[in-house]
Amino acid sequence: MQYEPIKKLLGRFFTGSLFLRKTFYFLLDLLLLRTWYVKKALRKISRQYSGEASVLDAGSGFGQYTWRMSRMNSRWKFKSIDINKEQIDDCNIFFGKAGLSDRVSFNTCDLTTLNDIGCYDIILSVDVMEHIEEDKLVFKNFYKSLKNNGILLISTPSDKGGSDVRSEEEKSFIDEHVRNGYSINDLTEKLSIAGFRAIEAGYTYGKPGNISWRLSMKYPIKMLNVSYLFFLLLPFYYLIFSPVSIILNIFDLCLTHKTGTGLLVIARKQEK
Repeated sequence: MQYEPIKKLLGRFFTGSLFLRKTFYFLLDLLLLRTWYVKKALRKISRQYSGEASVLDAGSGFGQYTWRMSRMNSRWKFKSIDINKEQIDDCNIFFGKAGLSDRVSFNTCDLTTLNDIGCYDIILSVDVMEHIEEDKLVFKNFYKSLKNNGILLISTPSDKGGSDVRSEEEKSFIDEHVRNGYSINDLTEKLSIAGFRAIEAGYTYGKPGNISWRLSMKYPIKMLNVSYLFFLLLPFYYLIFSPVSIILNIFDLCLTHKTGTGLLVIARKQEK
């Protein structure tokens, strides 16, 4: 299943104006459950950094998390990086029009070559690590790039069906993933080897969230992979199913999950 071409098409559609881009960010915030979890974790982290802070959005994509964080604290400064130059260029244009270029910059960068030593208080990485084969190297780069007591926040699929895969014979729903997901033990061990301490990991996307993901993401993308003509039906589809997805997201966020198809991890750099 090809996910990236559809992402690119959506990005081009919502690039034209400030209003369209802000509307796009609003819809992503509303429909994507991982955004709900990330925002909840960021609110908790923001209480520790009420003043100035330097933030790296590692794998910034459309820039929606940089946008969200820039509105949380006007004293935070951001470097947002992604390997996709087209998205980086689009984000620089949007954030420039939005009057945020004085504290937000977007740059093309491969995380395996990241070399910003001791620069950041916070690093955010959302739905990125499942795309990178050399994850241990990236975790080491994150560790080196953080200041002492800096915080790393990761959201990524779990190995409990995070890429819609539940056996070795199955193929990932998204072809671009190099791994089907992490176990909590695997991810925390790799972060520990990189040097991180005080690692907190928990499951996201329990049963309610998994149903919501299918309604809000999987089924629309499957339709669009058949034909882009289904774009004409999407407004009506989401008009019907968005309220259901939102209710399921609320339930998922409020529950504690023994298992789930997503992982949320917070780790801290604590040098001796």
